[in-house]
Amino acid sequence: MSALKLASALGDLLAQLPLNQPNQWSVIETTAQSLANDLRTRDVEQQTALGKTLLPQTLTALLKSATEDGSITQLDRKLATYEILRVGANLCMDHDENRSSLLEAGFPQTVLSILERYADNITPSVDDPLPLSVPDIKIVKTAIGVLLNLSVGYAPVKARLISLEAAMTILKLSMTIYPPGSWLKDPNTLSNSFATEPTESEILESWTLRSGLSSWAWMVISELRDGEEDTTRQLFTPDILAFIVRPLRIFIPPYPVPPPSFSSPASRRALVQADFQALEECCGLLEALALDDEDIRLSLARGLSFPDEHSGVACLSEILDFIDRGDYSPYWSSSTSAPSTSSSTPADPEKASKEKAFDICKAAIIKAVIEVAGEEKNIDVLWDDSDIAEGKPGGEFVERMIKWIREHKALEHTRREDLLICASISLGNLVRRDAHATAIVNAPVSLGNDLSDILQPDTDIKVKHGVIGLLKHLAQTAANRAPLCQAGVIQNLASCGIWEPKADVVETVQVSAISVAKHLCNGNVDNTFALILPSESQLPETTALQRILALVKRSDSIAIKSEGTRVLVNAVKSLWASDASSPDESFMRKRQDAMKTVVTPTCAAALAQLIGRSRKYPLLINEGVIALSLLSTHAAGGTLVLDALLNPLPLESTSRQNSLNNPISAGGVIPTPGVMGGGGEGSPIVGPRRALDMLTRVLRGSSSIPTTPSTTTPMEVRSNICALVGHLGRKGVVSSDRERDVETMKESLRDLLESAAKDNNNGVTDTPKGFGASAKRALEVWSM
Repeated sequence: MSALKLASALGDLLAQLPLNQPNQWSVIETTAQSLANDLRTRDVEQQTALGKTLLPQTLTALLKSATEDGSITQLDRKLATYEILRVGANLCMDHDENRSSLLEAGFPQTVLSILERYADNITPSVDDPLPLSVPDIKIVKTAIGVLLNLSVGYAPVKARLISLEAAMTILKLSMTIYPPGSWLKDPNTLSNSFATEPTESEILESWTLRSGLSSWAWMVISELRDGEEDTTRQLFTPDILAFIVRPLRIFIPPYPVPPPSFSSPASRRALVQADFQALEECCGLLEALALDDEDIRLSLARGLSFPDEHSGVACLSEILDFIDRGDYSPYWSSSTSAPSTSSSTPADPEKASKEKAFDICKAAIIKAVIEVAGEEKNIDVLWDDSDIAEGKPGGEFVERMIKWIREHKALEHTRREDLLICASISLGNLVRRDAHATAIVNAPVSLGNDLSDILQPDTDIKVKHGVIGLLKHLAQTAANRAPLCQAGVIQNLASCGIWEPKADVVETVQVSAISVAKHLCNGNVDNTFALILPSESQLPETTALQRILALVKRSDSIAIKSEGTRVLVNAVKSLWASDASSPDESFMRKRQDAMKTVVTPTCAAALAQLIGRSRKYPLLINEGVIALSLLSTHAAGGTLVLDALLNPLPLESTSRQNSLNNPISAGGVIPTPGVMGGGGEGSPIVGPRRALDMLTRVLRGSSSIPTTPSTTTPMEVRSNICALVGHLGRKGVVSSDRERDVETMKESLRDLLESAAKDNNNGVTDTPKGFGASAKRALEVWSM
């Protein structure tokens, strides 16, 4: 019988269904089977002709009739449904016109409704395979195959399936019909899927169908995800988390011994591959969902303390267990013999490939955890103080991160860099509040020493990145600076190589390390001593300050130059603010030695250059001015500061792209400024020629200084500039043989200061409030 006649016969059989004739579903089965087999032969013309008949409507109506009672309980209906699905799958294979006809007839929706009925029997917390007979598994598998054929490269069907949450249904079914690793359990696991005691061949057939179903399911999900960037977020809700963590469990030792049916690699190859595919897909999916979906991040965090969030499955705990203890499967070997430990055994390429992919999977899961910890709304969820009385501030998640750091801080062959990276970055996200930062640095946790110990020259740069990022957050809390000083953080930063030329390729980490030093020296003289003064076994040129200044000098990054110089600013402010009348002779000697170290042409020039490059950032100009003012009060400082202001500035270049990538934030890294003066994007910075010229522009309120509300030059900056130039012009501050240079400075500023002072006396409102008075005081000092 031709395909067209078979299609017509199916239509007739559909019309006769109300007659309820004997064996009618068996006849439908054999007719559909013949048509499905006929369609397996690639004949596009025949395929097109069939699509133009009523066959799409007939197939849809037959499926609805077979399941009219809400489920398929009778065997003859199951067998007929399977063959009808085969017809639909073959009819739309690589044929968009037929896909359109089937969609218009409601065929994809009907197929999905069948899958949804099977999914109604799923319990997320049950690990055993869903008890389905072989005919039922064939229906589910073929229905998934139909949806795959309908959606491949065809947007209308994909859009409809996405709107109906098909991916959720398919993934739930896949994970419960074939729970990864379930074949390793008791041989009788599938017994309840059969009406009578199953034979070994029947059990093997069931496992083959189940693992094949899993592979097809991932193909459909992949097809549905292949579209817009946020498609993954549209496909899944947090309800799916209880299912996508399942593959993680089976890669955590100890591994069970396979049942006799799967004792050889050949007998279990398909199952091992299905398990590994599920692992790869689920890890990639978890990473994507954590990156893109806030609801997923929030749900994972909530589930740590409230497992009912995921129907009793502790998803985040299982993820952490996998990161901690997950390992390569012993069943990956492609050899048919027992694994050998002999060093002469040739490497197994299949096993090596899986091991490499496994490491990628674990990295993806780590990224997911970091994203969960990085969600602002999760800080109070993941930080749990309910166990604070037991000396465990932060709760389960924080305790686990601390444990990983402590267990793997030593630079040995047992160090787990992946755990250190995950723990340090995750904690860094959670300690953005002072109370949290204080809790892990001070007793009883006292994590400072552990973090400092990790900063060794041979430590992997990714580990340094995480640890230094954590230290940057911790150092911003004033209460942490003393214990971090005792832990030797600054000394270890200097010796770990992060500011050495070979590390210049990781600018982001270098800047973070600079920020650690900057915050630690803010108002803390002990850390300032550690920054500036060499230890007994240390050369003067290897101190943290000298390494930072060397990096600032050789770097082309304005972020490094500006942030590095701010370390010097904080060091100077801390030294000059410390008590000069301390009775402690050791302290006074250190203070004097440290002051002598920073009162140098190199340091003064660095501060002047900070002023010169900070056209857009009055805050930085002000920091440079204050530090130079303090240096000028030293016996040898006045002349050095004057030279720094008058000497030509070096030519520095930057690019607009750098600036865009480094937005300014309070207390954070200062971004790359834009081009000064003329020139296009990325052109060399033009003017000012000297730091003094920049100070003049600021005092004048030149149009070259930004005047937007967020960057308007504060009165304080102008007042501090007046105080600096006023002091430098005071008699005796600069050596007597430099009087001509002092006059040069005065001539550059006199008219401007006199005008501001005159406006102040006359009550002119255009002069910034306080500037005129400051200018007047500077002129008065000059005349003394």
